Amino acid sequence: MTKLSVNINKFATLRNARGGNNPNVVQVAIDAQQMGADGITVHPRPDERHIRYDDVVAIKKIMRTELNIEGNCREQKFIDLVLSTRPDQVTLVPDEQGQLTSDHGWDTIKHRDYLKETISIFTAAGIRVSIFVDPVAELVKAAAETGTNRIELYTEHYARQYSLGKGAEAIGPYVEAANVARDCSLGVNAGHDLDRHNLQFFCREIPWLQEVSIGHALICDALYLGLANTIQLYKRQLQP
Repeated sequence: MTKLSVNINKFATLRNARGGNNPNVVQVAIDAQQMGADGITVHPRPDERHIRYDDVVAIKKIMRTELNIEGNCREQKFIDLVLSTRPDQVTLVPDEQGQLTSDHGWDTIKHRDYLKETISIFTAAGIRVSIFVDPVAELVKAAAETGTNRIELYTEHYARQYSLGKGAEAIGPYVEAANVARDCSLGVNAGHDLDRHNLQFFCREIPWLQEVSIGHALICDALYLGLANTIQLYKRQLQP
């Protein structure tokens, strides 16, 4: 069954808005795992506007499932953080400085050599690597040449189209990309704007999907439904 990694950045955003340590993101990571999350995702950015670098260090110490650190590998501070904490997985995202949220995948053709060199640093340290890509077959094929272990399909377009009743049309490129990845012996993750409404269909069409990373929608649901209940609701959407 596809694993659910809960992105806890939004809890840090709430904490930082007021100062202090409420909510305590380390306790959130502990609780989310106890509530059924298969993993925890954090995405530290250079301005530390949500998850901070020292949060990541503290969270690593309490992990009982898988820790996934997302971020911009063009920042040396990010590379150093990943190598010092040694998460189960690092997801490389081509963010620009000050970017509000991730909005595109890597051009794995243009940046193939750079990615190959950078990925080798993490794999040499025993860290599984996933790279953020758009659902384009040629980009997935090029990703396979970088040495990455997995790709993460960027799903914003699918989510937007699904909300317009066009999910059956939108899923096509993702199925094709996932098939190409499987043929290239790459694992397949997915993330961005997935929610409890569009998740089941996506996973049903790509049953070999290994992991989804979900933050914003899940935390929004948790405001109404409670975190424990929401995690279980999402996990039910992942069942075959």
